[in-house]
Amino acid sequence: MDRTRKTVFVCQQCGKESLKWLGRCPGCQSWNSLAETVVGASKAAAGSIGAESVACELSLVSAERAPRVTLPFGELNRVLGGGIVPGSLILISGDPGIGKSTLLLQVSAMIATQGGKVVYASGEESLHQTKLRADRLSINGNGLYVLPETDLEIILQRMGEVSPALGVIDSIQTVYLNDLEGAPGSMSQVRGCTLRLMQWAKSASVPLLIVGHVTKEGAIAGPKVLEHIVDVVLYLEGESFSSYRLLRCVKNRFGSTNEVGIFEMKDQGMAEVENPSEVFLSHRSRGAVGSVVTSTLEGTRPLLVEMQALTSVTSFGLPRRTANGVDLNRLLLIIAVLSRRAGLRLSNQDIIVNAVGGLKTGEPAADLAVALAIASSFRDKEVDRGTVVIGELGLSGEVRGVPQMERRIADAARQGFTRCLGPVVSLKGLDTPQDIEVVPVETLGDALHTALDR
Repeated sequence: MDRTRKTVFVCQQCGKESLKWLGRCPGCQSWNSLAETVVGASKAAAGSIGAESVACELSLVSAERAPRVTLPFGELNRVLGGGIVPGSLILISGDPGIGKSTLLLQVSAMIATQGGKVVYASGEESLHQTKLRADRLSINGNGLYVLPETDLEIILQRMGEVSPALGVIDSIQTVYLNDLEGAPGSMSQVRGCTLRLMQWAKSASVPLLIVGHVTKEGAIAGPKVLEHIVDVVLYLEGESFSSYRLLRCVKNRFGSTNEVGIFEMKDQGMAEVENPSEVFLSHRSRGAVGSVVTSTLEGTRPLLVEMQALTSVTSFGLPRRTANGVDLNRLLLIIAVLSRRAGLRLSNQDIIVNAVGGLKTGEPAADLAVALAIASSFRDKEVDRGTVVIGELGLSGEVRGVPQMERRIADAARQGFTRCLGPVVSLKGLDTPQDIEVVPVETLGDALHTALDR
């Protein structure tokens, strides 16, 4: 019997280990998520990052920054913090068919066009299938080496022979290490392969992009374990009925974690959306009741988003509250403030709030817009189409200040809006464009009177 190996039960959602099987994970509280895994003292995933493991005084370490690999994709550069850092391990995940492989093949072709070799290791497609996709995307393939292989050691050996400027693993659930127990995609294989890739990327100073599939619940398969190991975690999001895709950064050791890149899926692949605010407002109808536009900050960029609300008398004893793209607890807070501080009788109303375009926003600056959208629907009165509303709501009904107000107003003026409702404290002393009227409001009652009582 091999005493170096033992059996543990690992949660497939958060990676927490247990010596015995449990029906509910004590870490993330998910049910039936613990799976039996054989672990051992494998040398495949263990080892040092560099050739010499020595302690070095921090003051003696060179502060010179390695140049980032910039891409023609400005949206992707924005999300990554300015480009790809050499030696970084980047995980991109998303629903099946969302466009992960398409985006990575385009990125690989861009790096190859700039003169760097790229190794694209595909465990899901053959050479012929990858070629068909490349032809559809008008990619000639010069400098792009496709490797249909699932043995990770062979993949790393071929990468070492080519000496690429970028490596792609599509996907982490299909590769395996012979020294590890379990089938490809199991917790032990996913964790071991990711650690091995991290070790190779740091020692070779070659950036690696790896694809991670998601579960039914929307988590990366094998998930939190991968998020802890890699340097950057990107989520590619989008609705099945929409051609627009949002690339969201949730972890970045080399930049901001709040940036969002917006793409449009076309026949020729992913295309950048240069003016996302115009996209989210393109289908806004005239005379729409319950529709209010707000400005949210995604990283350093303001985005104009249409917030819609619908109220109707409930058919049941307990009214429903539905939120799409807005935090439900935040919606309940706004409804309570509207009922208590503004006198709106919403206790018998079903209330549905939706952020148009599939965008998810958790910023408090959208509170006032959501409140006005609900009031507009409840009173059946339209908010002026040229008005943008920005502000956070307090429990006493006051409109609280929000950051970067000048940038938000400037973006609204560029999109043709003529009036902005915002908090008094944030509008003092601002240098705003002359073609937009700034209306400061102090309380929710002031905002309702200004926007609806015309």
